[in-house]
Amino acid sequence: MSRVLIVGAGLTGSLCACLLRRELADRVQIVVWEKSRGAGGRMSTSRSPSNMSCTADLGAQYITSTPYYSKIHKSFYEELLQHDILKPLEATMEGMMLKDEASINYVTPSGMSSIVKHYLRESGAEVFFGHHVTHVSRRGSGWEVCRKEGVPEQFDVVVLTMPVPQILQLQGDIGSLLKDSERQKLEAVSYSSRFALGLFYKAGVQISVPWAAKYISNNPCIRYIAIDDKKRNLVSDKFGPSVVVHTSVPFGLQHVEKTLEEMQPVILQELQKLMPELPEPENIKCQKWRYSQDAPLEPETESRLGVSFRLTAASSRGVDGCTVALQKAAGPLQTSRNACVFFLEEGVRCTACVVLVQSGGRVKPRCRQQKKGSLLSTLCEDSCPRDSERSWGMLLNPV
Repeated sequence: MSRVLIVGAGLTGSLCACLLRRELADRVQIVVWEKSRGAGGRMSTSRSPSNMSCTADLGAQYITSTPYYSKIHKSFYEELLQHDILKPLEATMEGMMLKDEASINYVTPSGMSSIVKHYLRESGAEVFFGHHVTHVSRRGSGWEVCRKEGVPEQFDVVVLTMPVPQILQLQGDIGSLLKDSERQKLEAVSYSSRFALGLFYKAGVQISVPWAAKYISNNPCIRYIAIDDKKRNLVSDKFGPSVVVHTSVPFGLQHVEKTLEEMQPVILQELQKLMPELPEPENIKCQKWRYSQDAPLEPETESRLGVSFRLTAASSRGVDGCTVALQKAAGPLQTSRNACVFFLEEGVRCTACVVLVQSGGRVKPRCRQQKKGSLLSTLCEDSCPRDSERSWGMLLNPV
């Protein structure tokens, strides 16, 4: 039985665990390590310390499914709808712009983390929180993974689901498997940053505004405000409302190195200008999203990335983006016994995945035409005449 470690309990990690379990059943042992205290990543749901029933989504706010993805990912959406994890967004959203009017928006009544928790439950994985990975090294036919506290452990396959900078900071053998040119291209991936506030109120408090969420276009600090319980169509006398505030990306990038204690009063001051009648909250949580979204690559840059690896600019976000990336990598995870797979971005936008396999330090790209059913069964290089589809990945393969 292969032992698989998935690092990160966000959307990509949880969905990866679920798909592996459904494809391989009891032929694989799945372990998930998450450095924070709970599951969700940028789809985490925060709770008021005074009332755990009062919640707020400080990351992803809703899920947009285009007609294309509604069709090809129909089974995923149907599953989440059948379990009442997703509900159609019916509340008023001021200033929201849709690229396709036929797109469907969904909210999560129990919070965005309910999607992640559902997939983790379905996976039957062993999930450990407070496990911060520091080293990934080759050991024999597998991988040794070290964390800040605890003894190193051995795995056949390692899946990393974190932003590019955090992957490049890992110690061990990962760096030696990347050429200088490849590392430079990974280092060139940039991210947007933003701050978020969650305001939690006592039961009985009323926030009287005609909208459930609103995009702000004329404020230097705040871009988005939501009455989160109203957006999710929650009505209860057992808990009060919650308000979510997101800053703009330029503001986030400008202040990304500042502390939460410095930024919270600044954001609150701007919120007071926009909503002077807003009641005093019982509790406040400030969140920094240093890696909120990756900046997409320019098309001409993408075409120059070469055949030794391919980093494809993401064209999808959220559940659909992660699902596409994971479906592309399903074959490698099923057929390899000593792979290290990187999902270079999760959650809001999946940038790419990387498959590194132990081969005495040598890696070489091959396409499915050359080695059908192997580690390359889902990704191929540009020169493969049998597959003109744009791959979502960066793939390094053994000789």
